[in-house]
Amino acid sequence: MEISPSLISKLTERVLPKVEEWQSRPLEKVYVILFVDCIFYTVREEGRVKDKAIYVIVGITREGKKEVLGFWISETESSSFWFKVFNDLKSRGVKDVLIFSVDGVIGISKAIKGVYPQAEIQRCVVHQIRNSLRYVSWKDKREVSSDLKAVYGASTLEEELGRADDLLQISL
Repeated sequence: MEISPSLISKLTERVLPKVEEWQSRPLEKVYVILFVDCIFYTVREEGRVKDKAIYVIVGITREGKKEVLGFWISETESSSFWFKVFNDLKSRGVKDVLIFSVDGVIGISKAIKGVYPQAEIQRCVVHQIRNSLRYVSWKDKREVSSDLKAVYGASTLEEELGRADDLLQISL
């Protein structure tokens, strides 16, 4: 199907106000956890192809409902931009966050604490596993990845320690 540039412009003009309304809507006062990440996409802008950083935050409400809080676009990922994002959340009504789940971007913890000083910060399990696998040989990655998921998915400390011991025995 072919779409003319003028049709794309007309559609964008109709959709953009709704997107802006959604992006600035009031949010819950408290979130149990916010999953914070930045995804890079290659886009065409003004005839040039370049990467853009898309900041994404997904929250879990006190009722257990998952909600996308917003998307923010920048040229790169930085702690200073994260600080702006967290301030945007605060201005939209988010007074408290119990836990932030983050990747390992330098300075993100400082940005969080600058806006939500009482929040707990934990490293995202997916990022922990991915970072751990950097040190594993290619032929062992699948098995170690499966074992790490089991350790992080344990429901009790005893279960986690038992799985971790099993993992250590395998790797030795």
